[in-house]
Amino acid sequence: MAEDKLYDVAVIGGGPGGYVAAIRAAQLGAKVALIEKERVGGMCLNWGCIPTKALVHQAELYTEIKRAGGFGIDIGGPVTVNFARMMARKAEVVETLVSGVEALVRNNKIALYPGVGTILTPSRVRVTPSVYHPDTPPAEVQAKALIIATGSMPMAAPIPGHGLPGVVNARGLLDITTQPESFVVIGASVVGVEFASIFAALGSKVTLLGRKTFLKDVDEQLAKRYRAMLGRQGIKVDIGIEFKQIVQTGAGRLRVEYERGGQPQAAEGDLVLSSTGHAPFTDELGLDNVGVALERGRIKVNEYLETSVPGIYAIGDVTGIYMLAHVASHQGLVAVANALGGHEAMDYAVVPNCVFTMPEIAGIGLTEAQAKAAGMAYVASRFPFSVNGRALGMGAPEGQVRMIAEREADGKGGRVLGVSIMGPHASDLIAEAGLAMRVGATAADIANTIHAHPTLPEAVMEAAMGLREGAVHYQRI
Repeated sequence: MAEDKLYDVAVIGGGPGGYVAAIRAAQLGAKVALIEKERVGGMCLNWGCIPTKALVHQAELYTEIKRAGGFGIDIGGPVTVNFARMMARKAEVVETLVSGVEALVRNNKIALYPGVGTILTPSRVRVTPSVYHPDTPPAEVQAKALIIATGSMPMAAPIPGHGLPGVVNARGLLDITTQPESFVVIGASVVGVEFASIFAALGSKVTLLGRKTFLKDVDEQLAKRYRAMLGRQGIKVDIGIEFKQIVQTGAGRLRVEYERGGQPQAAEGDLVLSSTGHAPFTDELGLDNVGVALERGRIKVNEYLETSVPGIYAIGDVTGIYMLAHVASHQGLVAVANALGGHEAMDYAVVPNCVFTMPEIAGIGLTEAQAKAAGMAYVASRFPFSVNGRALGMGAPEGQVRMIAEREADGKGGRVLGVSIMGPHASDLIAEAGLAMRVGATAADIANTIHAHPTLPEAVMEAAMGLREGAVHYQRI
């Protein structure tokens, strides 16, 4: 192959891991090829993080307008949902962001190859037309290093009837233009709970069904509180069940049949969302051609994100470590540094996890239950938003900040081990906790940092105070 077609790095997959890796490699002076079978941005920008967060905001805005009277604002008429327009706006937000990323790829002189990438050797990738780019001519890319960033795909619910019309995954749900009057969600994980929250706020009758757990990665006390809140919002939540089948009714609806304690139960809806997780996507990659090792379906990597084959790296969901867009992006930065001659290890000690419900939930580090199970000496504190001036002014008193820290000799909290938040802007507030943990800050460091008043971050400060002498504005009775 001609020298001008030899790349320093070729990235297979243009999602939040892949396109970030490609851009960073170009910034570092590398010659880069990016292979994407659909559209740059991947699942996150096109069918996941971004469109769902647009819908969350729209649902929040609708909820706020409906209760405007309590804030002294008279609307002067009924407030209704224009669902088709909501979905169109969601698409506009996606188009703006994806177009922006495409421009970044062009401006960084990255060669974009639309199509399916199949690895032939550790330095060669064949690109063939995909169903999304059927007219793309076949090509071959040669590179000194490869980075696999093919992400994951939704798994079908292992329930008879999951292929019926009207049973959709998250991607299919984001394509609808008519709001369902009733809606059944199978799977009480982050995606399922977020969609349940959105559609219930918009007025759909929602049933949320989970086989074993409810928001299993969330602090158990906050998960318990949020589950109760869903019930008050009119969402039926049933966890700890055995699914039997999905059937169509004579009325053209869908019925999810299940058992609880041996007793038959059922939930009906116009739509059923199958939200039972994602699986790493390795189809057509040609891993067998070069001997890349898999472990339970995921590409196995070391701390430097190297696969079992020298010169081939893997990042993001396809590694199955953390299926989070922000982790994929950071892995992309680390993988590129190593592909270009560095020796940088990936650090997963401080990874925020956010649930964009109403209110939001966010966590980082250890929960109290995890610290207790590990036999750690710790102290815990909580501070409710119901006594935070900013939250009260916003009409958002629900939720609390929970913080744990190492127990020092005097019984007070030392280095922060974890923070969990349920409340307004939790996904923003968790950043302070992440930075504190990243630099090894103590509860005293946070408590002694002057926070602006009146603001939501004061709740984080007061939770830290609770690990020392005690919060000023809250006393546990």
